[in-house]
Amino acid sequence: MQELLASIARGLVDAPEAVSVTVSEPTEDGTVVYHLHVAEGDMGRVIGKQGRIAKAIRMVMRAAATRCDQKIMVEID
Repeated sequence: MQELLASIARGLVDAPEAVSVTVSEPTEDGTVVYHLHVAEGDMGRVIGKQGRIAKAIRMVMRAAATRCDQKIMVEID
């Protein structure tokens, strides 16, 4: 899951070497939080107009997590 998020983000940004993903411990309800870190100049590319790209990234990640019976949340830092 972590590599999927990183590869999606690397395809969107100008500085793919600056992309990193950290994973938080599961919360009490079992939700795992993935934190996506990109370069400051690439934030707009990852978020998109009115957050459309960010919503699409979250939707793809939730669909992949559903196949693995996980609950996830993606935060863009």
